[in-house]
Amino acid sequence: MSARRLLALGGIGLVLVGMVFGDIFAVFVLHQNAAKVGANLSAAAHAAVAGNANAVVGSMQSVGSFLENRGTKVDTHVHMIAFGYLALLLGILQPFVKFGEGAKKKLAWAFLFGAWLLPVCVFLIHYVGLAYSPLQAIGWASIFADLGGAVVIFSTVVYLLGIAKRGGPGKSALSRDALLVDGSSPGRILLAGGVALVLLGFFHGSYYAATSLYEHEARDYSLLSQMASSAASRNVAMVNTALGNYGELAGEKAVNIAAHAHAIEFGLLAMLLAFFQPYVGLRDSWKRRWAWVLLLGSLLLPVCVLLELRFGLLAGGIADVAGLLVVLALLAMWIGILRYTGQIDAAAARAAEGTNQ
Repeated sequence: MSARRLLALGGIGLVLVGMVFGDIFAVFVLHQNAAKVGANLSAAAHAAVAGNANAVVGSMQSVGSFLENRGTKVDTHVHMIAFGYLALLLGILQPFVKFGEGAKKKLAWAFLFGAWLLPVCVFLIHYVGLAYSPLQAIGWASIFADLGGAVVIFSTVVYLLGIAKRGGPGKSALSRDALLVDGSSPGRILLAGGVALVLLGFFHGSYYAATSLYEHEARDYSLLSQMASSAASRNVAMVNTALGNYGELAGEKAVNIAAHAHAIEFGLLAMLLAFFQPYVGLRDSWKRRWAWVLLLGSLLLPVCVLLELRFGLLAGGIADVAGLLVVLALLAMWIGILRYTGQIDAAAARAAEGTNQ
């Protein structure tokens, strides 16, 4: 188990758990939570119309609680996947780190410890709160989440220092690195597909920014102002209209941003996984199939998220199935890396030993 393989297994594992958690959250929490936020926001607006200040405060406190619940779940999902990407990137860069294999493995374990500790503790923030905390504003979950983040930062900085040390790997050493020189068809498929997905995400983001972003920001301000003025004038019909329009605007912004972000994230994931195909202990035919499955799900998910406003639950259901395809492909690659015998790492170690002698 080299440091590189450890980071590959840990990184894919983080992405896998983050995606599964994200799918569960999207199906069982996200829409219900959004409905509760909308209902309490509506209750606050109507309480303002009625002049009931206590009801307004209570409804807005409920909105804050639901938003915190949503925020901690989103942060858990995002941090797991982001740390998984960073672990894969550090795994690719291992030949450039001028430390011994033992030190690199200890750093890998430290990185993965922090990468798991932070999102788990972020998830617990909403439930633990400030109970038994020695601080007035920060709970135990937040303290341990910060500790996990500090461990990740420390191990990453030490890796960077190892890369910055003089005398990087020579050309002959890099030319023998099986991951950096891999030209197999599964790797090429993932690399080309990943670049295409990133480009697609960029194009969509540029189109949205050019055609809708500023108009959405103007509508956001206008609808909130309309809601406040209608509540002040006790106009219930106008309040209901503003609330409905604001909900539609929020949904439109959310699907565009999510489609843009997911396309780029899946593209980066495909490009990172392309380098680890020599570690996947499966036949080339199966590696190609799983590569295509991953790219198919990575394309379907953002496209169907974008279509949710038009086709509703049908598009949302297909997006969830697409996410499942990505999860299955990732799981297959993770199992393949787990089955890997260590032949490549052993050959690299023998070559390095011969060079030192």
